[in-house]
Amino acid sequence: MTDSISDARTEPAAPQETRPSVFGKGYRATSIGLLLIVTIVAFEAMSVVTAMPIVVESLDGMAYYAWPFSAFMVANLLGMVLAGEVSDRLGPAKPMLAGLATFAAGLLIAGTATTMAQLVAGRLVQGFGGGVLIVVMYVMIGAGYPAELHPRVFGLTAIGWVMPGLIGPVVAGTLAEHAHWRLVFLGLLPLVAVGAVLIVPGLRRSGSRDRGDAGPPAVSGTYRGGTAARWPFALLAGVGVVLLQLAGERLDAVAVPLAVLGVVAVVVSVRVLLPVGTAAARSGLPTVVLMRGLAAGSFFAVDTLVPLTLSSVHGWSAVGAGLPLTFGALGWSSASWLQGRYPKLPRSVVVSTGMAAVGIACASMAVIAWVPGSAWVAFPAWIFGGLGMGLVMPSLAVLLLEFSTDADRGRNSASLQISDALLSSLTIGFGGVLVAAATAGTFGLSTAFGVIDLVMVGVAVVGILVAPRLRRSAAPNLRRRASTGAG
Repeated sequence: MTDSISDARTEPAAPQETRPSVFGKGYRATSIGLLLIVTIVAFEAMSVVTAMPIVVESLDGMAYYAWPFSAFMVANLLGMVLAGEVSDRLGPAKPMLAGLATFAAGLLIAGTATTMAQLVAGRLVQGFGGGVLIVVMYVMIGAGYPAELHPRVFGLTAIGWVMPGLIGPVVAGTLAEHAHWRLVFLGLLPLVAVGAVLIVPGLRRSGSRDRGDAGPPAVSGTYRGGTAARWPFALLAGVGVVLLQLAGERLDAVAVPLAVLGVVAVVVSVRVLLPVGTAAARSGLPTVVLMRGLAAGSFFAVDTLVPLTLSSVHGWSAVGAGLPLTFGALGWSSASWLQGRYPKLPRSVVVSTGMAAVGIACASMAVIAWVPGSAWVAFPAWIFGGLGMGLVMPSLAVLLLEFSTDADRGRNSASLQISDALLSSLTIGFGGVLVAAATAGTFGLSTAFGVIDLVMVGVAVVGILVAPRLRRSAAPNLRRRASTGAG
């Protein structure tokens, strides 16, 4: 008995299995690099809005104020589509480096602009590079990290989007007013170089591939047009959204044909760009892609009007009216971190819970628009809305990778981003139409705000109803991945 006890004491303990970490050995530099790149893209997207009035005034281009934004958006959609196709064929390494180089070139062109034409060209190049980067990052995460780390990686990248919302406008405004607006563009170039160096190990781990003549990819989603080039439809979608925006800025007879052409262009393009069954919320990948658009569309349509509601209806100062957005950003980053800590939670439940929070936040903003003395509700409401988005967005990204194979991860990632961009553009444009009509005296601003908020509650409710299809679709898609030997 003594001998057995002695043997037990001297026997070396079995090594404990350590769980991988996004900042553990082999992943630390890549994770920091991805976070830095996401932050750079997000900072540029948010800071340009703040600095643009000073930029166009300096270049004597106030009449063309919207052009830099429209050019960015159209090129962004094109970059997404091309990046998805190239990544599926070659892997993420070459597209990632090309995207970084293109984005940096756009910063340089815009930052040295002496005319509006050069500024628009710079934003065009920036938009293309940014679209490439956002899609390739999904491919890189899917290929370079184990599935158990996906929730934490996407939580990390979500924080990269949120933090610039806290400091981006302030930094950009300070640079534009007290230094020079060119620093809003040129000041990011060294950070792009640092990000490129940091992600090189991850690019090597993700590897590159060339499908050669291996035949058509085994896909987890079906697209109209098969493997035919989709970039013309990306251009068409961008043009359609621009036409809808132009129609929303007008209240005359020209607005109607512009709107009709825009709707036709968007409908025709999304039939090719998004998986078959997206509009019908077909189980699997189509539901994931649709949910991304519903989440982004409902939240951002109201988010853009929060400061305007507080300032125009309740008389708050510009600084005070913008504070709820900061609290919303904190809620978003907190929930993104939280969902990464519990990767075993059913994603369909997480998504439906998040959409419910977004719906409650939008409904609260309708109350604020119509009830005197209720402006303070914006703070808890937008914290709640941010929490909802922090649960939804990373969860949908995780599901996207689960429902994708190596052969179609890029195309599916592009579809996710296109759904986000198009539906948020359309809902924000819808809000712009009502605000323009209210400004023209058709009805009151509070009425416009309340109607927009309630419509977005309806969009969020659709998301809640659709979310259970995510759970039912998991097994068939995972079996398909296993049978193809991909992913």
